[in-house]
Amino acid sequence: MTSPATTDTSPAAATSPAPRPAGSPATDRATGEPTVVLIHGAFANSFSFAPLQAALAAHGVRSAALDLPGHGFATTSPAAYQSPQDLEALASAPSAMAGISHADTVTHLAEAVAAIRAHGPVIALAHSRGGTALTLAANARPDLFAHLVYASAWAPVDLDAAAYNAEPEMAGVDNAVLASLLVGSPGELGALRCNFRAATGEQFAALKDLFAADRSADEFRTFLSLFQTDEGLDAGGSGDRAQAGTWGRIPRTFLRLGADRSIPPAMQDRLIAEGDALTPDNPYRVRTLDSSHLGWLIDPAEAAQAIADIVAEVRAG
Repeated sequence: MTSPATTDTSPAAATSPAPRPAGSPATDRATGEPTVVLIHGAFANSFSFAPLQAALAAHGVRSAALDLPGHGFATTSPAAYQSPQDLEALASAPSAMAGISHADTVTHLAEAVAAIRAHGPVIALAHSRGGTALTLAANARPDLFAHLVYASAWAPVDLDAAAYNAEPEMAGVDNAVLASLLVGSPGELGALRCNFRAATGEQFAALKDLFAADRSADEFRTFLSLFQTDEGLDAGGSGDRAQAGTWGRIPRTFLRLGADRSIPPAMQDRLIAEGDALTPDNPYRVRTLDSSHLGWLIDPAEAAQAIADIVAEVRAG
């Protein structure tokens, strides 16, 4: 495990309270109570944030968990996925994710955040693959965000998002278990489809080791039941990297997960370093949590405190 990145918990300096036009960084402090907007990762949805939202409420923090397009109640839930499973039908059932692009996700996210921002500043927290969506939204509409939080999330700077998976920092990540759960042809479905209910024995153990090695089997099974079958195919391109003039001017924090085996600390540190190099005058504030990729969502007390501290900074202006 690599050493934690340098921690900087100083609040961002306040600037003019006047609203900024679309396309300008969100340096204003919208009136009203801040809201923490929660953005899920791959195969996930807003439901997984319920324990964190309860913990945030105990700190007096207002939050809103969003579903990205094709997720939550908009997802595909084939009858063939139920017991007894019909694997042939599951492999061919149409997917709600088919045709959904990063552009669609950014439009959806920006519209949702704009409605929330009408009532006060928005602190957006993204987990895992949700970081790419947040980065693109911050590129396009920096005026919507008072602070960005990446919880072991992708914030591509030097490479396209998908290309990081082939880098040395990811060499020890065993994604074979996810590949073993795939059903159907991604090209024909227009989506990745995983049969998570087929994960038993060694497959279940490998999946738990990848995402929640620090939690009990019962806790992980409960979390696994929240996963949806389908995820989008759009992996992004060179136009989907963080931009210094927009994304890079928004105050940001990286919640570094020190026991993450899905996005290892070494890769998290690289993402932090690349972001800091892009905008050295606005580096990440870094907080390290002793958590696996999903553990902080199962036991959110430490994360809730870290987020509440960020909210306090935004309140103070």
